[in-house]
Amino acid sequence: MKKNMGTIDRVIRVLLAVVVIILYLTGTISGTAAVILGIFALIFLVTSAIGFCPLYVPLNISTIGKKK
Repeated sequence: MKKNMGTIDRVIRVLLAVVVIILYLTGTISGTAAVILGIFALIFLVTSAIGFCPLYVPLNISTIGKKK
């Protein structure tokens, strides 16, 4: 599994996951929206941790900068 996520991409995903967690803990989101956003937050955290996004493969996307 070759990494296809750059640092900025990974940081943005973690920040979005943190925002979802804060919204849930403060009671701003609940019910179905909380479940769906929670699943996305979990996916964002996992993909950020491993540096690989499976959705990027069929779309031929890589956010890793070119090495000089």
